[in-house]
Amino acid sequence: MKGVLVKDLYIARSNILVTIVSLVVLGFGLSFLLETSALLVLAPVAATTAAFISITSDAASKWNKNVITMPVSRNQIIGEKFLFYILLAVLGMLTALVPCAVLACFGMDITLHSLLLYGSIGMSATLLAGGISLPCAYLFDPEKSQIVFMMSFMASTGIITGLVLLINLLFPVKENILLAFHIVLIISGICFFISYRIAVKVYRKRDIS
Repeated sequence: MKGVLVKDLYIARSNILVTIVSLVVLGFGLSFLLETSALLVLAPVAATTAAFISITSDAASKWNKNVITMPVSRNQIIGEKFLFYILLAVLGMLTALVPCAVLACFGMDITLHSLLLYGSIGMSATLLAGGISLPCAYLFDPEKSQIVFMMSFMASTGIITGLVLLINLLFPVKENILLAFHIVLIISGICFFISYRIAVKVYRKRDIS
């Protein structure tokens, strides 16, 4: 699985580099308009596009026919894509922290509370979107998968809103906003794991041709 992960990182290196530079520039640009830590909402979402591109490029190049002949199980093949997705999300998050750290050194008011809040929202949206789009990438053709990928991020915001409203029934979210979004993050992580199990079952039954 390590070799397949290295392959994806190598292929996506230019896309990852462009995303990193764009996020850093955007972070400094946002400092004149919005709270810089708000970049943590966008960063993991933007960074994970390389994972979807990897899946569609594999399908276009018939890579799936080659990889099943290698000493890796189908579980590991799918696991690598989900791991790649998480690594890209974390990389996006770390990149977004760079302008935050620099601006904080120059006296800008960036609190730990805002970093944790926006980070939780960004990772929750990313995990939920990935949980929707990654299995669908193995169910549909590349064109339909691309539509699902774009819609999954809109769907994730709706899911997060619904979860927050449900949590608000248990305790007031406004007074415990960080706790509420940490709960949302945990639920999103569980959904992402369930999505992985679904993707494995789909890929096992898939006729690679």
